Amino acid sequence: MSQYKAPLRDMRFLMNEVLDYPAHYASLPNGKDADQETVDAILEGAAQLCEEVLAPLNHSGDQEGCHFNNGEVTTPKGFKEAYQAFVEGGWQGLSFPEEFGGQGLPMSFNIFKSEMMGTANWSFTMYPGLSVGCINTLMQYGSDEQKAQYIPKLVSGEWSGTMCLTEPQCGTDLAQVKTKAVPQADGSYKITGTKIFISAGEHDLTENIVHIVLARLPDAPEGTRGISLFVVPKFKVDAQGNKGERNTVTCGSIEHKMGIRASATAVLNFDEAEGFMVFEPNRGLEAMFTFMNTARLGTAVQGVCHAEAAFQGALPYAKDRRSMRALSGKKEPEAKADALIWHPDVRRMLLTQKAIAEGGRAMIYDALKTGDLMFNAVAAKDDKAYKKYDGQLGFYTPILKGFLTEMGLEAANLGVQVFGGHGYIKEHGMEQIVRDARISTLYEGTTGIQALDLLGRKVLLSSKGKCVRDFTLQMVKFAKPNLLKRGALGAMARALAARAAEWNVLTTAIMLRAPKDKEVVGAASYDYLMYSGFVMMGYYWAVQAAKAQELLDSGAGKESAEFYRSKIQTAEFYFERLLPRANAHRTGALAPTKSVMQLDNEHFAFA
Repeated sequence: MSQYKAPLRDMRFLMNEVLDYPAHYASLPNGKDADQETVDAILEGAAQLCEEVLAPLNHSGDQEGCHFNNGEVTTPKGFKEAYQAFVEGGWQGLSFPEEFGGQGLPMSFNIFKSEMMGTANWSFTMYPGLSVGCINTLMQYGSDEQKAQYIPKLVSGEWSGTMCLTEPQCGTDLAQVKTKAVPQADGSYKITGTKIFISAGEHDLTENIVHIVLARLPDAPEGTRGISLFVVPKFKVDAQGNKGERNTVTCGSIEHKMGIRASATAVLNFDEAEGFMVFEPNRGLEAMFTFMNTARLGTAVQGVCHAEAAFQGALPYAKDRRSMRALSGKKEPEAKADALIWHPDVRRMLLTQKAIAEGGRAMIYDALKTGDLMFNAVAAKDDKAYKKYDGQLGFYTPILKGFLTEMGLEAANLGVQVFGGHGYIKEHGMEQIVRDARISTLYEGTTGIQALDLLGRKVLLSSKGKCVRDFTLQMVKFAKPNLLKRGALGAMARALAARAAEWNVLTTAIMLRAPKDKEVVGAASYDYLMYSGFVMMGYYWAVQAAKAQELLDSGAGKESAEFYRSKIQTAEFYFERLLPRANAHRTGALAPTKSVMQLDNEHFAFA
């Protein structure tokens, strides 16, 4: 069983040397306390929590799972103590306003912390993670009374929160929501219905759970325009924020899942439970999805988490396990066989994991800077700035969520492959990473939904391709001064310049076909998303390689020369071995829709 080690060296390289987070934080009104000493202390404290408290519970929590008994859910051994340590450390309030008991730091800190926590123990991370969406929704759309009632104890971690959308008959298609909300004379509502797949919907870690629930008023119009949003606590809460009597919301069961078994996924039954409206009637989806971009960033992080975890498990095994001799001759003549890491195919798998984890981390960390600006615009009630930054982040999020979770799952599978048969058994923990990673491509919108969102909404409808033009202009600006350079950096720059043009041509080609072929967006979207992901990650690897070369040449880097050379060499691997996959996705995106749509539904199989 591998021991998790927080990748602080790589995190600091990105934050301090590649993306200049010190300057970013200095420009933010809530970044004045984010000096280097404070940032380092937070990263090191989070790393210690993850390495010493959360990681040791990952395997045992998976083996034990959660226990359900007559509506009550008990988390695995050690989880309550770990959660108490999380609360005592003030980790939930890291990026929330001081007026609610938080530390008021930029939003990006929450994701840095969540990445380490998620790699150490994704199941545990989901309990406090679901509270974040609940807090954000109440912060922007809750009344002053609701904020005072709920947010302080959610921020402290004393209480936790959920987001209750899915019902037995609908997941992605929320137009089918049936849960009812009947208004009462005192201003409350009686909420009746069943919600499923509610992560952290019932557990024993906190004394109260605050549910944010989608439901319909009696006179609501059909479809998504008739959905409202309500806050429904497990225990009723008085005006002073004190817990009262039990509400009529109960856990009917918990799901028996493939992975994340230590995270309770609940069926919740609302039986005329007392709730209060959040925001305005029939505008619930607007409020619910305000922070969907950041929620999807949180899921995109899971792709990085599982790639990192699989890499950290596979690398020491590849160094220690011996099998056969290297094709180029004995590498360890004193041993009976050479270590696995000498074999090219094993190196291919390890480098793929490393490239996914470190490339994905760079993509997310850069997007988080825009996320900080968006959150600050919300806090300042600057709707114009909020829409600007939300739009910018909106282009990134389907790529990050869709592409990185698919690649994280691939990296997890490669971890099993490096171990061979030993990866298939539970003792080494590699198969758990695969099982835990599998959900990431499904929740918060499947990869197919992310692809439709990217191509159909963000690229074609909302911007007519401008979002792609803007990002590829950024690629060209980077590539231009490096085009004539010799060596790896020049080759990367030329490849990026070509991909920038190709991405725009691909977008235009689909845009021109769409009015004539109504199925083209749906048929092309997956390949378009994956193409976009491979090209975007290529850009971020080139940026890392350029900075590494600059620091090598100047000698001004804080890391060793070997560290910087490894960045350049991993970037070379990415450009030569992984980026070419974009070619196949481009071909797929441009293929006629006929081959997808022509087969009769009844002819998919013959008994």
